[in-house]
Amino acid sequence: MTDPLHRELLGLALEAARRAGELLRDGRPADLAVAATKTSPIDVVTEMDIAAEKLITGYLGERRPHDGFLGEEGASSEGTSGVRWVIDPLDGTVNYLYGLPTWAVSIAAEQDGRRVAGVVAAPMRGETYHAVLGGGAFEGERPLRCRPPAPLSQSLVATGFAYVQSVRAHQADVAQRLIPRFRDIRRGGSAAIDLCDVAAGRLDGYYERGLNPWDLAAGDLIAREAGALTGGRPGTPASGELAIAASPQLFGPLQALLEEHGAWHD
Repeated sequence: MTDPLHRELLGLALEAARRAGELLRDGRPADLAVAATKTSPIDVVTEMDIAAEKLITGYLGERRPHDGFLGEEGASSEGTSGVRWVIDPLDGTVNYLYGLPTWAVSIAAEQDGRRVAGVVAAPMRGETYHAVLGGGAFEGERPLRCRPPAPLSQSLVATGFAYVQSVRAHQADVAQRLIPRFRDIRRGGSAAIDLCDVAAGRLDGYYERGLNPWDLAAGDLIAREAGALTGGRPGTPASGELAIAASPQLFGPLQALLEEHGAWHD
């Protein structure tokens, strides 16, 4: 049996993510991608990002006024209930700017510092992933399970790249050395969706450095509830230093390979 509070938090997150996803999908200017190299479209994306976060915090705050918030666009409050919402209102902003479908709204609920509910809504894919601690992971009503065992050489692994040039250069060097060790590497552009794709069995594994708490909070829980292992460097949880998610048999070899090639530093 899952905690009734956790179920309540999940329901609120699902509705908040649905509303924010509709705002972002329906409010995106049709010509945004055409002018993607100009300054103004980026301003529009920022405005949409902020509007989505305000919608989410407003909806949740009305229903749970004593909860705390941590959001990408500046929402930050401690709260007094022991519950904190970790929000990425638009994960995959460059994809959104260019009209690519791989962007998402990510909302996680923490109770006393432990993630207990998570939602990742991907409106352009028509998918909403969700999980409650101890209750499994789902896309809609469909249960999610990570992929069955596969050797490293037959694994499809996703990653992401930072926007700081020096960090990108190192990440590209690491990826170049790792590609021959995998079936292939993918770069989707949304950490939240990559984590959910591990949960859904569409990827064998995923790694990235430089993530923020809101990038991985919901997706990390969804991946774990689907049977994947998640973490960072050996003995540490997933963090900005390094985040890894993979099927249980792949996690150790992938973590060791990333450690060997210094994927966690510049």
